Amino acid sequence: GAGAARRRATAPRSAGQPAQQTTSFETLRKELEAYGALPPSERDLALATGDILEAMRSLRDDGKLALWNAAGTTSRRRNVFPGELSRGPNKLACEPSAIATPSVRNDAAFLFSVVITTSVLATVAGVVLPGDWGFFSSYLIGGINLVVLAIGSTAPGLLTVLTDKFSLVFPDYRERTLRHEAGHFLLAYLHGAPIASYSLELRGARVQLAQAVLQRKLYAGRLEDEELDSLAVIAMGGVAAEAIKYEEVIGQTEDLFDLQSLMNKSQKELSDSEQQNLTRWAVSRAVGLLRENSDAYERLMEKMSQNATVFECIQAIEGL
Repeated sequence: GAGAARRRATAPRSAGQPAQQTTSFETLRKELEAYGALPPSERDLALATGDILEAMRSLRDDGKLALWNAAGTTSRRRNVFPGELSRGPNKLACEPSAIATPSVRNDAAFLFSVVITTSVLATVAGVVLPGDWGFFSSYLIGGINLVVLAIGSTAPGLLTVLTDKFSLVFPDYRERTLRHEAGHFLLAYLHGAPIASYSLELRGARVQLAQAVLQRKLYAGRLEDEELDSLAVIAMGGVAAEAIKYEEVIGQTEDLFDLQSLMNKSQKELSDSEQQNLTRWAVSRAVGLLRENSDAYERLMEKMSQNATVFECIQAIEGL
């Protein structure tokens, strides 16, 4: 079938043929385009990226993708003391404790703006509109606060969409999002993920990305230590990218949730202290890798800011 044809197309060619590089990269580009053309319901990173993975392995074996999976066999956890993140080569711009403290900056600003705006409008309506119109208008406008609180309590996902849109008023939000998501992208690439898509939204979960690395569903089995180590670094990639630059981290909630989900799938049950150490190590390792590959990271961010294709982002990482 088509999948078999694509797999045959990715077979390594003998060295010394002038057309080899063009053909090899063209194969990867076509596989990525084929994935992008799939209906959303079929874009399963665990099941639909096998051909992409084969193409990337072939390019790596031919020496064409020097950075892909470069950290896959070296990311092995060790004991990391809290002080390591506040001094030395992996020092963060923020306090290490800020990583574990969910940011309420955007939510608080949104709710404050809603309260102030509705209060002013209700007051104006009560003064300007005549008789009962003024009374009922003020009552209805004031009720918006209750509606917002009700949505936040019963359907927080809807409120999250509004909060994310409102967050664009912060000058640093777009850059934070770019840095955060580029951190996930690069670290997934360094750990051998067949990356087929990316998002510039902080709220995106990384379960699909983890499944791409494993090439199986997370529920299909427990995680070996080596698998968990790599996935933990990828999960903390966004947090680390923010923590290097900013004194406050705002995108950690989903990342920490993803990491906890991964730790819950560990073949070896982790104690609270082991989970805390794994989190510290994953952040430290992610920071180290981002700094070691800073040029590739900057090139990737530039391409992602232009909404470049995944293929173009891969070329940027490799400096091609």
